[in-house]
Amino acid sequence: MNPLAVAIVVICVVAVTVSLVLALLALRRVLKRAEVALGLIEREIRPMAAQLGALTEEIRGLSHQITLEVERIGVVTRRLDEITTTVAKIVAAIAGISRVGQIVGLAGGLRRGLGVFVSRLKSRAT
Repeated sequence: MNPLAVAIVVICVVAVTVSLVLALLALRRVLKRAEVALGLIEREIRPMAAQLGALTEEIRGLSHQITLEVERIGVVTRRLDEITTTVAKIVAAIAGISRVGQIVGLAGGLRRGLGVFVSRLKSRAT
């Protein structure tokens, strides 16, 4: 082989080797930075995970309380329905009684009016 060709090949091999070494050094720096960043992230995630667990428990407790309150509201609503039904029955009964009172008053008025009419007829007939 020509000594010039050998020199060019050696220079190329040296250049490739230098570039690989520089690339490996850059990769090493990137990996160290990534390790530091992952450490920071890990330190931040652990407390947040604990807080998330606490929030989950709190939400579970609130959900239970809401369920109890909704059940109480249901009981109150049913009781109010019973009361309004009873009041409606009482009002209907009172309306019936007042209707009977109106009919009795009308009958009394008709009886008196008929009595007056009959007495006038008798007085004219005599």
